[in-house]
Amino acid sequence: MKKISILLLMAVYCITAAAQEKIPVFTSGEDGHKSYRIPAIIRLPDGQLLAFCEGRVNNAADFGDINIVMKKSRDNGKTWGTLQHIVDYENLQAGNPAPVVDLQDPAYPKGRIFLFYNTGNEHEPQVRKGKGLREVWYKTSGDGGATWSDPVNITGEAHRPKQPAINPAYNFSEDWRTYANTPGHAMQFKSGPYKGRIYVAANHTAGDPLPNYRDGRAHGFYSDDHGKTFRLSDNVEIPGGNEAIAAELPGGRLMMNIRNQKGGEKARIVALSSNGGQTWDTAYYDFHLPDPVCQGTLLNISGNRLAFCNAADTLRRNNLTLRISSDEGKTWRQNYLIDKSPDGKGDYTAYSDIVQTAGNRIGVLYERNGYRQIVFTTVKIKK
Repeated sequence: MKKISILLLMAVYCITAAAQEKIPVFTSGEDGHKSYRIPAIIRLPDGQLLAFCEGRVNNAADFGDINIVMKKSRDNGKTWGTLQHIVDYENLQAGNPAPVVDLQDPAYPKGRIFLFYNTGNEHEPQVRKGKGLREVWYKTSGDGGATWSDPVNITGEAHRPKQPAINPAYNFSEDWRTYANTPGHAMQFKSGPYKGRIYVAANHTAGDPLPNYRDGRAHGFYSDDHGKTFRLSDNVEIPGGNEAIAAELPGGRLMMNIRNQKGGEKARIVALSSNGGQTWDTAYYDFHLPDPVCQGTLLNISGNRLAFCNAADTLRRNNLTLRISSDEGKTWRQNYLIDKSPDGKGDYTAYSDIVQTAGNRIGVLYERNGYRQIVFTTVKIKK
């Protein structure tokens, strides 16, 4: 804890407040939803921004009647269009939107959006006990999000639940129970030996619950044929691995950045792969990235440059900070404070996602003011 506290203080003193206006995108109580949570954002080849989140119909709880909704911006996030419903799983849960644009499929020269997501029929504590099921799906859009395909269920390829009573196909020896693909964007390799690979970071629990979430592991799943088939990666073997997100590194390598649900070390877990996220060369706690046990987001800007954003606090979801690394995450020299609580109390800034926008700018879509809004802002970073 002492090591983390020192690093956190160092980070606070070197942060530059550079965020611009906070523009509301989703506001709780509007458009038929009592709450909006779990933001994700992508940029289309024509410059449009697409913001996704969970629209929670009746309350702010993680389970219930939850839809996946979307808004578009055609002016780099200054204004946002009307709410679109993308997934409605009737009175049950559809969540964890993870969008990515496939730019490598010759059949879609203008790009095709994949939106990965999960559905659930029971509260997470019950699923963790083996009394419910989480499934894995995707939808696609070839017209910039104007229309969407029918959903495709890939649970048998991307998950390993032992649920023969529900579906005989779900009878795997691993007995995975809770499941979530990344909250935030998925990714596609732009170059190298795995160019075109669509990769989705994820996490699961396996078997009966263990104390301190030691039954949790992060993993990934990926497609090398534009969504026709999917394969699972190995697990990242650090107990307590939870919500994860991935970014490309040069030469077909991949970094996964993971929430540490076990607690104890209030820092992010980082895993590195030299074969496109199939297996893991190393995994470790990154004490340069303090975390209060919350989601975080990671993006490759170009080459060796990475951007990372999270609630950079070890006590509460606060002090949302954007960090820039020019050496593949070994150090984070640029630090920008995006937002924090005026009084230093409460979960003021929580989940976020980031996108590269026009010029030398990073757009940040994040939960603000005790989950009352999801807002968008931009930061001009140093070259």
